Amino acid sequence: MASSIEFSLFAPRINGAALIGSFSEWKETPMQKGEDGYFRVQVNIEDGTYQYKFRVQTKSPNFKPDEWIDVIDPYATDVDEERTVGIVRIKDGEKIVDTYVWQYDDQPLPQNHELVVYEMHVADFTGGEVDEHRRGKYVDAIEKLDYLKELGINAIELMPVNEYPGDYSWGYKVRHFFATESSYGSTEDLKRFIDECHKRGIRVLMDGIYNHTDEECPLMLIDRNYWYYEHMHYPEDPGNYWGPEFNYSNYDEKLDVKPAWKYVGDVVKYWVEEYHIDGIRYDAVRQLADFEFLNWLATQAKKNCTVQGAPKPFYNIAEHIPDTSDVTSPNGPLDACWHESFRYFATPTICGEEFDLENLKQVLDPRRQGYDSTVNVINYLATHDREHLFRELGDRGIFDEAAFTRAKLAAVLLITAMGVPMLWMGEEFGEHKRKSQTVTQPKKIAWALLERQENKDLFEYYKKLIHLRVNNLALQSDNIEFFHENPDAKVLCYVRWNDQGGRLVAVLNFSDQNFSEYKITHFPDAGTWQDFMSDCNVEASCEENQNVLITELKPYEAKVFMN
Repeated sequence: MASSIEFSLFAPRINGAALIGSFSEWKETPMQKGEDGYFRVQVNIEDGTYQYKFRVQTKSPNFKPDEWIDVIDPYATDVDEERTVGIVRIKDGEKIVDTYVWQYDDQPLPQNHELVVYEMHVADFTGGEVDEHRRGKYVDAIEKLDYLKELGINAIELMPVNEYPGDYSWGYKVRHFFATESSYGSTEDLKRFIDECHKRGIRVLMDGIYNHTDEECPLMLIDRNYWYYEHMHYPEDPGNYWGPEFNYSNYDEKLDVKPAWKYVGDVVKYWVEEYHIDGIRYDAVRQLADFEFLNWLATQAKKNCTVQGAPKPFYNIAEHIPDTSDVTSPNGPLDACWHESFRYFATPTICGEEFDLENLKQVLDPRRQGYDSTVNVINYLATHDREHLFRELGDRGIFDEAAFTRAKLAAVLLITAMGVPMLWMGEEFGEHKRKSQTVTQPKKIAWALLERQENKDLFEYYKKLIHLRVNNLALQSDNIEFFHENPDAKVLCYVRWNDQGGRLVAVLNFSDQNFSEYKITHFPDAGTWQDFMSDCNVEASCEENQNVLITELKPYEAKVFMN
């Protein structure tokens, strides 16, 4: 039995629109324009799956005035790019996205301060084990979730999964914002991936691209200057122009609406409600440059993030390079910022190129940079945009055992610093491939490295540290104090603690010197401490009215002590 289904298109400035689809044998069905700027039409359709698109009189300047063109619905939840059509599914007389039934919505998930994040590109995360050219899919990533659970990861940050042009890309030029990238799998596959993450207590954060779009995004074709800047937003910075940029300043007085606000707000609401995501990483915030809009958008995201009516944790993260506390709470619009300065100062220190205590201390304690708390910064050694640490080391002639030693030092720095740690996929076992020079160049993870003992040992080292970060409240706190600094020996020691009395000390040797009996002065407490990595007890004593611990420190070695 056929049901009356409404199709609508918001395009206030165009003069005409029609619906065409497989349900009408591709014959035009005229749409009526309302005073609210919407074109609408009701069509009687049986339950099933259909293809459709709109035929519109475009207002975009790259066409003739009022030229009729075909476009995919900007709100299409599934698309077939080859046929340039949207896909609509009708079940029981209603539009649906799919028939997936969520299984694990009641699973408790970690709070923001508890997170250890893993940045993942679906296409490159799997598939390279047998065929290096095979693209990874959601179903393949599901098979690896137990690996991430074992590692201790409790949040995955997905690089863009919106539909982009072609079948391989990083995804940062979105064409269809409501559709998921078809080369990764179906909408149900993505939901199953997220559901399986939640089953394991892993939150899923999504990369949100709200600064710019692909040149053939439907909004561009319908009426470019209604949603976008006519020209480059920042012509003085062409190196950071990635495509047509949303104009969040444009205001339609007649309809009392900001078109770009409305569209992107609808996008975020849809992904939060339909895919049950747990956070968003906002790309290119410096270029977007509208804190009022971001504050509104982040608030909308949290408001729509509920389970059975109750709010659940949500994380709004800025990618703002260089990083700045201006964009984070309590005074900024978002919860956190990618902490690029952490990588910027940590990498040359680990590589032995410099030792600047003040620079190091300001990224270990981001309050020195104006941040307010641990959840304000996402610390990392590498991302999709930056080289893996092993590549940085190799470029400086540091290989083999020396490289693994420094990677372990870097791991301690990352996990014990104030802030939320993030790993770029493969960092935990020593991935060393050079990053993609173009976004269309596949870079599969070399899982075979885990068959080597050195790489497996590094994985186990990260695993032990991550489990410490997840379970030790001192490392989730806002408390850090530098109690021992030795610029000549290049040794730095700091203590992390929580209000319940737990303490953890990190001792870092950034030199190539071996100290057989290094005296750590001003140690927090005398008494018995546990060397976390060796599981041995050590004694700190009181000498001349100060607490001292004596330990061996090998070149580029880090130690962690707990009381």
